[in-house]
Parts: sequence; C-alpha cells; structure tokens
Amino acid sequence: MSKIKTVVFDIGGVLIDWNPRHLFRKIFDKEEEMEWFLANVCTYEWNLQQDGGKLFSVATAELQEKYPEYSDKIGLYYGRWEEMLDGEIKGTVEIFRRLKSAGMPLYALSNWSHEAFPVAYGKYDFMKEFDGLVVSGYEKLLKPDHAIYRVLMQRYGVNPEEAVYIDDNKPNADAAAELGFHAVHFTSPEQLRTELRSLGLEV
Repeated sequence: MSKIKTVVFDIGGVLIDWNPRHLFRKIFDKEEEMEWFLANVCTYEWNLQQDGGKLFSVATAELQEKYPEYSDKIGLYYGRWEEMLDGEIKGTVEIFRRLKSAGMPLYALSNWSHEAFPVAYGKYDFMKEFDGLVVSGYEKLLKPDHAIYRVLMQRYGVNPEEAVYIDDNKPNADAAAELGFHAVHFTSPEQLRTELRSLGLEV
C-alpha cells in the first residue's frame, strides 16, 4: 500500500499546454525572429514578474518603452494571452481523474498571474476539481522560493513526506524535494504514470 496521501500538481506545462509560441507563430513570419523575441524581449523572466503579482498593464508599458520597435507585438503578449493555451495535456488529465476517482486529495501549486488565472480556471473543467489551489499571483510569492510551498503545506495540512509534487520546471521540482516532497520532474504523461506507479499509486 502506498504511503502517498496527497498529490500536488503544477498546472502550466503539466495539465495545460501553455506556450507563448502558440500565439507568436501566428504573428511572426520567421521562426528564428520569434525565438529571438521570446529570448530577448518578452522573456520567461519578464513573464515571471507578472506571475509574482505585477500588473499586465504596467509590465507591458515598461517593455514597450524599452523596445518601441516591438511595441505592437509586446501588446499582444497579454492582449491575446488566451491564444497561448492549447488545451489540456490529455494524458496527465487522465491521471488526475484516476487519482480523483480513487479519493486522493489533489492540490495545485502554480506560478500564474492573478489576472490570467481566472481565464484558465473558467476554461478547463478539471480546475474546479482540485481540493485546494495556491497561485503565485495572489500570494505574491514565486516558485522555487520555499515560502510558497510552505503556504500550501500550512493552508491545507500537507505533509511533504506523504505527498508527491509534479512540475515541468526542474528547479521547482528540486525545491519541493528540498522540503521533503517526493518530487517528479514532469516530461510526459507516460513518464509521470511510471513514476507514480513506482510510488505505489494506481494510475
């Protein structure tokens, strides 16, 4: 019998296929120009600031001032943000539903802007099935800072030694492991299923 009593999911990249390329492939004619833009202008680190609570309008205006030649495209980043969502990652959602139907408590711990999160929450039914959610934009804390994991642990009484934490971002998974979670660095639904079974879960 498994000693795992709780499963904690990251959302973007694990349960939902979020990627700015889903939008910007429609905007740029050349792949290499799009990649330069995402590596140098609307970067991962820039977006992470908004996940930490910074307002879209403020972040957009600051970046447009810095890169006026890309002003229109910067405006599209949050103006057409929903087009970065390309549906559920079906294999992982199937695992989620199997765990749910078996009565496993399921929680979310996600770096996500408080302005964008309600859109995704309303769009995907499984989001309402979590037993609790901790979202960075509301907490003004970001993974991999241990503080946001402790919010989850304290708010919902999660014992990390009896919990699995799943994230597609390796530093975030490593931070969970440092706190005692059974951490899984997610690469595919098949890999996740194998790792959960190795922990005694029937998925």
